[in-house]
Amino acid sequence: MKLGIVSAIFDQSNFEEMIDIVAENGLDCVEVACWPKGKVERRYSGVSHIDTKNLTSEKAQKILAYCKKKGVEISALAYYPNPLDENLEKRKEVIKHLYSVIDASKLLGINLVTTFIGRMPSKTISENLEEIAKVWKPIMKYAEEKNVRIGIENCPMLFTEVEWPGGQNLMTSPSNWRKIFSCIDSDYLGINYDPSHFIWQKIDYIKPLYEFKEKLFHVHYKDIKVYQNKLEDVGMMATPLEYMSPKLPGLGDVDWGKYVSALTDIGYEGATCIEIEDKAFEKNYEDIKKSVTLSTRYLRNFVI
Repeated sequence: MKLGIVSAIFDQSNFEEMIDIVAENGLDCVEVACWPKGKVERRYSGVSHIDTKNLTSEKAQKILAYCKKKGVEISALAYYPNPLDENLEKRKEVIKHLYSVIDASKLLGINLVTTFIGRMPSKTISENLEEIAKVWKPIMKYAEEKNVRIGIENCPMLFTEVEWPGGQNLMTSPSNWRKIFSCIDSDYLGINYDPSHFIWQKIDYIKPLYEFKEKLFHVHYKDIKVYQNKLEDVGMMATPLEYMSPKLPGLGDVDWGKYVSALTDIGYEGATCIEIEDKAFEKNYEDIKKSVTLSTRYLRNFVI
């Protein structure tokens, strides 16, 4: 396994400086954020370390040369919007950019894009599955032609009242995974696995690794702390950020020894990237950089 990081946390750095920070921490790879330029919709979005819309072969070669010089690989190109946005004009823009990220992944020889499957928040699961078939079959056909795999993260995108009631990503549970993989039968569609989202949903975050090992394209290391006293006050029907908070790996409720042990059990040898969203380490940019160092030191106990 390779240990890396999601670049979205480095929103104050350009591509080269971001790669420098990754290299200085001794990380092997980076999942590079590729949002459209100037598009900021929520925390950790809108970061564009590679402008996929204007990427050329010459620019791609410069990017790869700099990564090689610093000893850092690009594990995937990341873009996490809602491809099933109920605003059809916005949906069209999202899908158009997703195609550009697929193209860029092909041009860079990475051949992996990490994203969300999307969700219409006001519609039922059945209605969403029908829409996923309509929207994603053409996308996957294109990805297959380009030989680019798509790894869908299992984040519900349901944290505040903004995403209420259904969230913005249907890839939330093993049950939904089976339905989606049945709906979109493609070897190029898989999972970007994040254990933290299962913690607050009260889902076993170890067991699915074994069932879906063939669909594991990419892995995240993000922790979650559930505050039991808050949960007892607001209940499970509350918006999740009322009773839980993202934390650095090792500071939350994920048992990382068991998690990495399961990854070794199934023979996973791909990229595993730290995802930092811990507000306790966002006083300034130096504090953010410190959180990267702390997370790397901790996870090197398990991934060498």
